[in-house]
Amino acid sequence: MDFVTLVGIALGLAMDAFAVSIASGVAIKYLKIRHALRIAFSFGMFQAVMPIIGWLSGSGLRDIISNVDHWITFGLLTLIGCKMMYESNRLESKKKNRDPLNLYVLFLLSIATSMDALAVGITFAFLRISILTPVAVIGGITFLLSFAGVFVGGRFGHFFEKKIEIVGGLILIGMGIKILVEHLT
Repeated sequence: MDFVTLVGIALGLAMDAFAVSIASGVAIKYLKIRHALRIAFSFGMFQAVMPIIGWLSGSGLRDIISNVDHWITFGLLTLIGCKMMYESNRLESKKKNRDPLNLYVLFLLSIATSMDALAVGITFAFLRISILTPVAVIGGITFLLSFAGVFVGGRFGHFFEKKIEIVGGLILIGMGIKILVEHLT
């Protein structure tokens, strides 16, 4: 997988965390750098660990389904992308009046925003992609976008949230199509 595709997938996956970071920035009354670092570290770490879990799970299956792995990759990325776009209209349920700095709430938000990365990790195993570089890129991009998202939320509020989720979904669908076309040609 080329680096541009990997960055595209990482950006698509990070949009969920970015949108929730914006909502978190809105919810924090006295925003400080340490608050943004805490949220960004948690989201970035979970976004990096989940593909490893998916990759380990998918590695055991890849020999069985190697003839259709590109179709599965396309299907998973398309489903994840569509799910993100669908959920962009449901962002209100993600940001109930809960403190995003509370460890329990932050843990739940981190898991919720990284479940898509688990499925992407499975597709990396099917495509026989080494997991170390993708994990570093996905975790790093998620960290940076989440860090920025907290401050965007604190400054600009709700203006961007739904649009970010839609863009992330479209990026993942586009990457799925690109992978499918590359394997079919």
